[in-house]
Amino acid sequence: MKGIAGSKESNDCLISIETNDKTIIEINSIVGAFFYNQILKTIEDTLTEQGLKNVKVVVVDKGALDYTIKSRLLTAIERMKEDV
Repeated sequence: MKGIAGSKESNDCLISIETNDKTIIEINSIVGAFFYNQILKTIEDTLTEQGLKNVKVVVVDKGALDYTIKSRLLTAIERMKEDV
């Protein structure tokens, strides 16, 4: 099961999520030197809110704000659930 949402356009992010044997979060961000921890916290908090464990999340960030990252992740999660 896999879900993808977003784009690689400026001020957006492309997020993919799929089931995995443990939780892995990979972040590739053009602003990672400054905001890596904040991006990671947004991803972790959203996964916790959704009750998700054992997933692999890959984020390609082009300067997206927190609410954009969260909304892209929520959409990817819904698409993953539909991919049955």
